[in-house]
Amino acid sequence: MNVPQGTAASAAADTKPAQPITLQEAAEFIWLEADLLDTQDYTAWLALWTAAGRYVIPIERSGDDHADRLNVVYDDRLMREARVQRLRSGLSISASPSARTVRTISRFRVLGEQAGGTRLRCAQHLVEYKYDRTRTLAADVSYRLVRADAAAGGCIALDEKVVRLINSDDALFGMGYLL
Repeated sequence: MNVPQGTAASAAADTKPAQPITLQEAAEFIWLEADLLDTQDYTAWLALWTAAGRYVIPIERSGDDHADRLNVVYDDRLMREARVQRLRSGLSISASPSARTVRTISRFRVLGEQAGGTRLRCAQHLVEYKYDRTRTLAADVSYRLVRADAAAGGCIALDEKVVRLINSDDALFGMGYLL
């Protein structure tokens, strides 16, 4: 599987149409993303994204217009980079010490192709360990994946990630990691 290396990936305007992203490719990409987050390899995680990508954790579980709603997280590229900087700095109370996490991603379902990308949804169970306490979070996660450069081998990039926590309207304790 091809994944972007180095700097943030960008969806390229290309003369030949991008190949659809298969379910197997999408699952492998999402498993890679989960592993990067669990191992706190934030530089590699940032490189998975398109320049215009959005990372969203909405409060309301329904709806797709996140720009006009209240969200726990609504990050563009600059906010993702700032969030990673805070996690790395150790200066954020929620990130010091950093939590250990393990994610299980399952139930992949392709929702369709649109505008050069593939939309899919899966289930995520995340177990966090910090301060001698274990906490479990569950979410439905929606992705929009694109081929960043169809002419150069078709690297897959993350254009949108929406994490719909099952308890999103409940009190959420400080999370010193990315969902």
